[in-house]
Amino acid sequence: MTDPTIEPTTEPTTELAAAPAPPPVRVLLADDEHLIRGALAALLGLEDDLTVVAEAASGPEALAMARAHRPDVAVLDLQMPGLDGIEVATELRRLLPDCRTMIVTGHGRPGYLKRALEVGVRGFLPKTVSAADLAGIIRTVRAGGRYVDPELAADAIAAGESPLTPRETDVLELAADGTSVAGIAERATLSQGTVRNYLSSAAAKLGAENRHAAVRIAREHGWI
Repeated sequence: MTDPTIEPTTEPTTELAAAPAPPPVRVLLADDEHLIRGALAALLGLEDDLTVVAEAASGPEALAMARAHRPDVAVLDLQMPGLDGIEVATELRRLLPDCRTMIVTGHGRPGYLKRALEVGVRGFLPKTVSAADLAGIIRTVRAGGRYVDPELAADAIAAGESPLTPRETDVLELAADGTSVAGIAERATLSQGTVRNYLSSAAAKLGAENRHAAVRIAREHGWI
């Protein structure tokens, strides 16, 4: 028999609130080709979880935009005026360590991939990638993953390591625009005799008849 002084109780019902959606991934796009950059920005803007917070047409502008907008992911063209994508990625690693970097390139030479990975780039892919794939790779990179295009990776493995020392590479790169030995010596803070020795050694290692041919061979392999 139920005690009339005790009223039956019922458990209050509560509805679980839906978890708030995570904020969209903040993306910086840097490419000196305005048409390509604009098209990518428009296509990525269709993704609910991605937002393009800044665009840049040069390496220095990319760094300025990154400082101002603090993106989660920076998608960088390899070849840009002022600073190339790898140089920008190197600076971003120092300035904004939480910003993930990706390189998108039409120049998939093996040496570029190795240099990019050495400075912490998390994605390396050709410009032929679709917008849908690019969006997916941005998400992967933001989550801490890595993506390297399989064909570019295979080419890098096949090409092997550069035979040049870091100093030979630096001097050969300075020679790439036709700078004289005296000019290279001044820029590298070396004697002209030392510059000649480095250029001669680099040419011999690459099987080149002169420094101009050495520059061409090193560029073809992406070593400078």
